[in-house]
Amino acid sequence: MLRFVRAFWHDQRGMALILVSITLPAIIGFSLLVIDMSRANSLHNDLQKGADAFALATAAELDGGPDAIIRGDRALGTLVFNTYHFGDKAADDPPGAETLATAGVTRRYLRSIPADDSQPIAAGDVITDEVGDAGDARFVEITVTPVGFSAIFPASFIGGTNGFNIGAISVAGFNRAICETVPMFMCNPFEGVSAGTGKSVQQAFAEGLTYSREFRILKVDSNPGPGNFGLLDNNLVSLRDAFAIGTAGTCYNRDAVETKTGVTLGQVNSGLNVRFDLYSNSLKQEDGNPLYRPATNVRKGAGKTSNCNKFVAATDGSAMGFPPGDNYDNSTGMTDSTWYRSDYWTLNHSTPLPPIPSSSHPTSMTQPPSRYDVYKYEIAQSLVGDLSPNPSKESGVPACYKGPEPTDSPDRRLITMAVVNCRADQSKINGHTELRPDAYVSVFLTNPVQKQDNSKDDEDATSNEKPISFEIVDVEGPLGNNTLDKLLRDEPQLYR
Repeated sequence: MLRFVRAFWHDQRGMALILVSITLPAIIGFSLLVIDMSRANSLHNDLQKGADAFALATAAELDGGPDAIIRGDRALGTLVFNTYHFGDKAADDPPGAETLATAGVTRRYLRSIPADDSQPIAAGDVITDEVGDAGDARFVEITVTPVGFSAIFPASFIGGTNGFNIGAISVAGFNRAICETVPMFMCNPFEGVSAGTGKSVQQAFAEGLTYSREFRILKVDSNPGPGNFGLLDNNLVSLRDAFAIGTAGTCYNRDAVETKTGVTLGQVNSGLNVRFDLYSNSLKQEDGNPLYRPATNVRKGAGKTSNCNKFVAATDGSAMGFPPGDNYDNSTGMTDSTWYRSDYWTLNHSTPLPPIPSSSHPTSMTQPPSRYDVYKYEIAQSLVGDLSPNPSKESGVPACYKGPEPTDSPDRRLITMAVVNCRADQSKINGHTELRPDAYVSVFLTNPVQKQDNSKDDEDATSNEKPISFEIVDVEGPLGNNTLDKLLRDEPQLYR
């Protein structure tokens, strides 16, 4: 008997069944937890992807326009259709995936967000006046109302709950960049004297107020206003080369730029004048480089004594660049839209002024032509080679450039630059902090930049520049002629 008991005591057969029986509930429980965690993670991913899609679609409309929030809500309601799985739903819902919108989606438009993601969005960041402040909306926060999730694991047996809620939050913003622009800004000539008055340059362009006007801008060291220009922050080694080539070497954020002091005016002057087939002493070595090519039409009213590195305007009536506009207003830095078109045409082409369409006007083709319209007409009609009278006998054909024949696409007498509300943003300009440009414009250089003392070299800072003269021929945005669209990069992106 004792031997039987001892044998039974030491017999281990069937032990595995006992161990399995003891641990089976734990194994099943852990398996259910793994399944629940997988389902919960999938549900959260569905909700988060949906929230991200809603946020990106909405943020793509936040371009600073007065109807940006209206368009953002339209995108939120109609452009995105997302579904999710594993969430609770009503008993009468059809089987399959649920529509994300039915979970409840709310949004808040924001003017800014904290730099650190760990910081909550403050009340001051939220747009409360969605009509008056719609143009300030730069971000949108999308919140998906938490969705009920029923777990398979019977947590109620151990005092827990069998369900919980899962939600998602996403913050996206609109990042509009502009490329191939010189690192320069001009002050908005239409800005009012007091806050909230005046017009944006986009409004002025759409109303035809910029058409055919000559704008003249000079640099001042402080307190710039209409009629002045300055530089944008850049990491360039040579400012002169940036103006000669036509790009700052980077893309600027459409909504946030920073100004730069220490303008070397001679470098701006010599860089711009390359486009008129003028190569200062420091740029002579580039007169065969296609990056430094002139325009295909460089008629500028050069006198007989002009040469390849110095511009001398004709004073004997034998050559004429584009004439200045009438009634120059020093307080705005611009003229009327009237100028001596017939005189320019008759002298340089020996014929009466033909009917030239006003193709750069925002709404009309029958206005008197602008300088840019005349310039383009000369190219289109193969009149660039016409000679002015003796002794200058000037044509518009480049004579100093030694590289491959220049083309008119892109047009080298066009540059793109920012427009800033210098009165409203004066503290930011002088304080070297970020500011939001009013717009970016394409301008047509009407004549080379000259010196007050023309006996000195272009980059001699003691010779004092005369103003940069140009016409505004387009403005970015829906109120423009769309020629700047190719320079814009609209990139909504997720921030949180």
